[in-house]
Amino acid sequence: MEQGASSAASNDTEEDQKLHLIKGGAFLVTVASAGMISGFGSALALAKKRSPEWFSKGVEGSVAVPESGALLALRALGWGSLYAWCGVGLLSLAVWKATGAHSVCTIHASIPTHIKEFRLKAQSIFPAIPKKEEETSSPFDWNSIFSSK
Repeated sequence: MEQGASSAASNDTEEDQKLHLIKGGAFLVTVASAGMISGFGSALALAKKRSPEWFSKGVEGSVAVPESGALLALRALGWGSLYAWCGVGLLSLAVWKATGAHSVCTIHASIPTHIKEFRLKAQSIFPAIPKKEEETSSPFDWNSIFSSK
């Protein structure tokens, strides 16, 4: 009876860990997408604000420049995104393999155990970061910074 209860409890923790991992991934994707959209939009707004006539000329192609600025920027954004994804993926794979973790192909079956193993290996390689002790002194006096000398 006890063994069945412990396996059900471990099953719940595995499901909770997987759910936590999925929520974390969704959060990172959302934040990254919002950052990319806001960055691209602010760059376009700044370009239009600085030189509206050149901005409108870049939207359509001309005889002198057969490709419009918008198409050129879109093509550059596509190639840049491809290079960024491949570079980060290759770097992540190199770090994963350098730490001696298991195969990436079998990671989906037991994500929590592989992450724990990776964390333990990283902790054995890198130096420990000491915990900062909480100070119980009085709060910092900001007026002392702005006072005249």
